[in-house]
Amino acid sequence: MEDISANITQLREATAKAVVRVSQPETILAVIENRVPKGNVLEMAKVAGLFGVKNTALNLPNSHPQPIEFTGIEYEIQDLEIRISVKVKSVCKSDLEMEAMHGASIVALTIYDMLKPIDKGISIDQIKIEEKTGKPKEENQIQEPIKTAVVVCSNAVANGIKADSAGQAILKKLRFQPIQITSYILIPDSLEEIRALATRLSSENQLVIFSGGTGLSSTDVTPEALESLLEKRIPGIEEAIRSYGQSRTPHAMFSRSLAGTIGDCMVLALPGSTRGAMESMEAIFPHILHTL
Repeated sequence: MEDISANITQLREATAKAVVRVSQPETILAVIENRVPKGNVLEMAKVAGLFGVKNTALNLPNSHPQPIEFTGIEYEIQDLEIRISVKVKSVCKSDLEMEAMHGASIVALTIYDMLKPIDKGISIDQIKIEEKTGKPKEENQIQEPIKTAVVVCSNAVANGIKADSAGQAILKKLRFQPIQITSYILIPDSLEEIRALATRLSSENQLVIFSGGTGLSSTDVTPEALESLLEKRIPGIEEAIRSYGQSRTPHAMFSRSLAGTIGDCMVLALPGSTRGAMESMEAIFPHILHTL
């Protein structure tokens, strides 16, 4: 089963279609007039489809259990076809295409089962996903790579006492985005150096990411260095980072992550721990590309 623990919880929708074809007009008429021996075909199939959507994870081993919040099942009868539409919605971490397709398949199978005594030529012609939302599409809309600089603020890293793992975690995440890394710089926790770099790099890039110096120790000065330079704060990004981290560790509430703009450049200040940097990137990418 795929690990989706890093996924963002958001509204997701999926619509699946299925087509049941009968071999004679009399069968369609029997369905419409509710004269099928096994009962009301469309209502029975709808109930079965609702259970099918809810029980997808019980039947498909790689599907994740989802808190299904809406299932809509509709029919369209045209000529010798019963066309089925199953729409599923939920605020969750995983796509809902399997839930929608599983529901559509159960509806189609139920109709098949109820009509086969009166129509030996019945068939299920197709089951397919027609529409789904929830996956970020911003990265596909970027025409040119976004120029990005990464700066690691750490006395220990700058002095060679320890290796930079937080910056590497950020770079690893950026490799999967439409981004061009223009600079990767290691500096000590210095107000003057941070301000000087932020001023220079923001004029050369569309995105500048600082890592480190967002904690509470006396040497953590990254937010103080950047606050006076930022022209517009973006509190929503800051809240998203802390909210995402807080759901994974209670220590995230101590982070002073920062986000804002200098001119046309977005500037971020992320935690200096490897885990904090990685989870902060997971919280906002690729969604942050929308504004860039």
